[in-house]
Amino acid sequence: MRFRDVFSLAFRSVRSNKLRTGLTISIIALGIMALILVYTSIKAINQKFTDSFSTMGANGFTIRFKERNFQMGNGGMDKLKKEKAGNKKAKKSNMGKHITIDDAEIFRKNYQFPSISSISVFANRNALISFETKKTSPNVVLFGGDENYLDLNGFNLIAGRNINLVDIHSARYVCLLGNDVASKLFNSKPEKAINAIVRVQNIPYRVIGVLASRGSSFGMSWDNRVVISYKNVHRQFNSNSSYVVGVMADDLTLVNEAMGEAEGLFRSVRKLTTTEENNFVMDRNDSIVEKAMNSIRFITISATVIALITLIGAAIGLMNIMLVAVTERTKEVGLIKAIGGKSKTVRYQFLLEATIISVLGAIFGIILGILLGNVVSLLINTGFVVPWNWVILGVAICTIVGLLAGLYPALKAGRLNPIEALRYE
Repeated sequence: MRFRDVFSLAFRSVRSNKLRTGLTISIIALGIMALILVYTSIKAINQKFTDSFSTMGANGFTIRFKERNFQMGNGGMDKLKKEKAGNKKAKKSNMGKHITIDDAEIFRKNYQFPSISSISVFANRNALISFETKKTSPNVVLFGGDENYLDLNGFNLIAGRNINLVDIHSARYVCLLGNDVASKLFNSKPEKAINAIVRVQNIPYRVIGVLASRGSSFGMSWDNRVVISYKNVHRQFNSNSSYVVGVMADDLTLVNEAMGEAEGLFRSVRKLTTTEENNFVMDRNDSIVEKAMNSIRFITISATVIALITLIGAAIGLMNIMLVAVTERTKEVGLIKAIGGKSKTVRYQFLLEATIISVLGAIFGIILGILLGNVVSLLINTGFVVPWNWVILGVAICTIVGLLAGLYPALKAGRLNPIEALRYE
C-alpha cells in the first residue's frame, strides 16, 4: 500500500472514534497550551519591559536608599541584637538613613562627570486631583522632580512646558499632569489643561504641562501621575520618602566609569568611612529588565515542568488507547494481512494514528496557548506576540510523543497472526 492510502486509513480510524480521540487530544492540548501560554506571556512581558525602559536609556543609572534586610529566625534575631547594641555606631555611619534633599543636592552640585542628573522624590500614591466639579479617584501617584526628570524617565510633553529652575528654587505651585489625569479632568482634551488651576490634595497648583501617554506596566499606569518640583514636595508635603538621584552619562561606554565616580562621591556625601559598606544602591537602567525577568524565572520553570508532566500523562493515556484500539481491531488487522497487507503497513497505520492524534492536540494547544497568552499582551498593552521557537518545539515534542506512544501498540499489531486474528472474538 502507498503511504497516502495508509494515511487515509489511519485518519479515517481516528475520525471514527470521536469521543476517545477528543479526550486524548484534549489532554495533549492542555499540556501544550500551558507551555505556549507561559512563553507567550513571558514574551509579551519582556516586550513591555523593553518598551518601557528603552526610552530611559541604557546609559543611565539611579542612586537610591538601601533598605536594611532582616532574616527570619535566630539569624534575624542575632542581627537585630547586634544592631541595637551598635546603635551609636549606626548613627555615626548614616546606616539606615534615607537619602535627604541635602544629600541629593550636594551630590548633584559636586558631580562633574559628563552627564545630566536629576533629583526626584515620591510624595504620595493616593493623591486626589480635582478641577472645578470634576475629580480623579484617590489613586494618583504624586512625584517631585526637576528640569531633567522627564528626560531621565522617558517622558515627553504634548502640551505646555517643563518645570524650570525658577520653579524649583522658588518651590512654585506648578505641576505637570499625566495623560490619564488630564483626560479625566478636561474631557480628553489635555491642551485645555494648560494654565488651569487644579487642586492636588486640596492645594491649588497651576498646570504648566501635560505628559504624553506611555501606557501601563503590570497594572501600574505611567499616565496616572502628577509631577511637581521636588522642593515643593519638601515644603508642602513633608514626604518621608528617600530622595532618588538619576544620572545619564553622555556616552554608553563610560557608564561604568560614571558609576564608579558617583559611588566615590556619594560615599563622601554620606560620610562613610573606608571600612563601612554602602548604605545606598546604584542600579543601571538596562539591568532593571534583566532583574525583572529573573524574578519570573521560577514561574517559567514551574509551568514548564507541569506542562511536561501533563504531556507524559497524555503519552501514557495515548498508548493505552492505542493498545485498546489494537485489541478492538484485531479482526481488521487479520483481514488486512489475509489480503496481502504486510506487517510493516499495519505498524505504519497505528503509528500514524498516534501521531495524528498528538499533532492535532499540539495544534489546538498552540492556538489556545497563543490566544490566552495574548490576553496578557492585551492587558499590558503590547502587540500580538507568537513564540515561534516554542511553537515549532511544541509540534516536535507532540510528534515524538505520538511516535513513542504508538510504537508498542504498532509493534503488537504488526506481530498478530492473520489466522488467529480473524478467529478473534
